[in-house]
Amino acid sequence: MQTQKLDVHEQPSDNALADTAISRLRQLSMKLAMAEIDIEVFDTMQPLEDEWRALERDNLQSLHQSYDWCAAWVSAFRRPLAILKGIHAGQTAFILPVEIVKSRGLAIAKFIAADHSNINTGLFSEDFAESGGTIDTGKFAGQLQQALKGRADLLLLQNIPLEWRGRESPLKGLPMVQNQNHAYQLPFLPAFEDTLKQLNAKNRRKKFRVQSKRLEAAGGFEYVVPETSEEQHGLLDIFFRLKSARFASLGLPDVFANRETQAFLHGLLDKLDDSKQYFGLQMHVLRLKGAHEGKIAAISGISRKGDHIICQFGAIDEELVADTSPGEFLYWQTISGLHGKAIALFDFGLGDQTYKRSWAPIETAHYDVVLPVSPFGVIAGAAHRIVTRGKAHIKARPKLYKFAQGIRARIG
Repeated sequence: MQTQKLDVHEQPSDNALADTAISRLRQLSMKLAMAEIDIEVFDTMQPLEDEWRALERDNLQSLHQSYDWCAAWVSAFRRPLAILKGIHAGQTAFILPVEIVKSRGLAIAKFIAADHSNINTGLFSEDFAESGGTIDTGKFAGQLQQALKGRADLLLLQNIPLEWRGRESPLKGLPMVQNQNHAYQLPFLPAFEDTLKQLNAKNRRKKFRVQSKRLEAAGGFEYVVPETSEEQHGLLDIFFRLKSARFASLGLPDVFANRETQAFLHGLLDKLDDSKQYFGLQMHVLRLKGAHEGKIAAISGISRKGDHIICQFGAIDEELVADTSPGEFLYWQTISGLHGKAIALFDFGLGDQTYKRSWAPIETAHYDVVLPVSPFGVIAGAAHRIVTRGKAHIKARPKLYKFAQGIRARIG
């Protein structure tokens, strides 16, 4: 009879066993404690500022739920708020920054600034966030419904990844539907050349050389990230003009046209900290020289929270050096320039576009929490599910999607 020896290296260490036990006890404690969680509803942000900023320090909480991001939106839109704060054992367990949006006679509770958010996580304490799938989601859903009773017909929390950078969402077990839009990310490796190896590096470098030669032949260029607030605000206005022209050429509505949205984005430009680890919005441009001296060929706006960069938008002047693909060339400049600045992930945000797929090896599915609060909310929630699944069906079929886009353009 042979005796099989166990390699000592395969045995878990005492520390590992202790960590596992503590983690399981913590998760069990959180699950048992759901009945003891109290949810308060706030109609202003200010009383929560200190707790809010403490929670958002967690690197895995979304930029879009940060205090400054939400404050800029609230200042511009002034919609009623119903911010949900969960308390356990006298400590803040979570904050869900929610506003009430009126639509066709319904009151819908949505994340603040949901229409301009690329990823939403909510804000959770570390214990609550790490509890993941152990939360009694049925009880949690009931508590959320009770908290919003009389304030909203439907809780609709959109664009939530079920898992984000290794952590499961505490919202995962709530009633959900997969959103029609996915997001696209590029992990940063220590050097730009290493990052490029995740892509088709040879073809990308070749394309970059061709673009560079064409831009030099047209008079040259410079990649600029202005440092002054005045220059940043001026560039944002240029973006609005370029994007408006682009939407008009496609026969599509301009989602940046209303004064509230423009005020919100202008407000983000001045939201930054001294460490440069957070900024609400920062404009990057490709500026031409020579015959087109000073003109902007491409422009983009990015945000940063911790080691996560999100590209919020971009535009090009289609009357200038179109054969150089200036928008994509600007991404090269931006991505290469961000290396060495403690960035781990460059996020191209929501929406399936060819340039995103060419840059981003990671595709992240997003989901919407659809939780009815009133009988009208049941109907509205069912409608949202049907419409969302219909859009997903169309977007998964390129010919059908192109046909739908054509119809949309014709009817304005």
